[in-house]
This record gives sequence, structure tokens and C-alpha cells, in this order.
Amino acid sequence: MGTDELAAIYERRYRRFLRVAEAIVGDVELARDVVQDAFARLVRSRADFRGEGSLDGWVWRTVVNTALNARRDRPADVPLGPSAEPSPNGHVPDSGVRALLASLPERQRLVLFLRYYADLDYGSIADALDIKPGTVGATLNQAHAAIRRLLEEEVPR
Repeated sequence: MGTDELAAIYERRYRRFLRVAEAIVGDVELARDVVQDAFARLVRSRADFRGEGSLDGWVWRTVVNTALNARRDRPADVPLGPSAEPSPNGHVPDSGVRALLASLPERQRLVLFLRYYADLDYGSIADALDIKPGTVGATLNQAHAAIRRLLEEEVPR
């Protein structure tokens, strides 16, 4: 696998990589650095890709792991989820949504981010997180249930 192939993936999916990295680290500028660092790592280690999984899964796994490492180096009070900056469609995330996402276990958050921010299917998410597709479905279901529960607690009937 050559650098041309990685460059094509980078150009085609940059916004999605940025959105997921931002959701993980909580800051758009740091997310830009994360995506750049992840692709620098991918270029340096491209000979390590043996084709045992999908190329997309390997790329997403590298982006997610780089973001998680950057997140661990940040202060704990930086909120998770998309930043308060408007997204490309002009939507500004509510701080309550960010708090909801922050309350979920890490795997649930990552599955949600990859499903809804990157628009990945279950197989791609499984490759990216090195889990089984059935685990993706179960984790997504658990995340939806947890969010429903938390929302019901917020809005009494």
C-alpha cells in the first residue's frame, strides 16, 4: 500500500476524520492535529498493513487511537462530543448533548461517534474498534437505551 492510497483516503474523508477526532478530544484545533498525526503515523507504518482487516478499518483505528491518546493528555474538564463550534451544516451542539455523551462509557461513545459522525456501517466500526459487528450492534443499542433513560430523567412526564 502506497502513500497515494492514503492521500486519497485523507482527501476523501478528511471532514469525517476531523468530526470524530473533535468529538473524542473536545476541541477542533486539537482534532486537526490529531488527524495530521494519525496520517503521519499511517504513512510511517504503511508497510505494517498486512491486509488482515480492511484498509479503512486500519485508518479509522489509527485516527481513533491517536485521538484517545490526545484526549488522555488533556484536562478532564474538557467536554466530550462535538465542540460548540458550528458544524458545516450550521448546527451548534447543545451543552446538554455534550454532557449526555460524556456520561456514556467510552466504547458506547466511540460507536456513536463512528456511526453518526463518520456514517460508518457496523462492519467498518467493528474493524475500526477491533470488535465484532454483533458487539457494535449491541453497544449501539446500549448507548441508545442509556441516552433515552437519561433524557427521560431530564424531562419528567
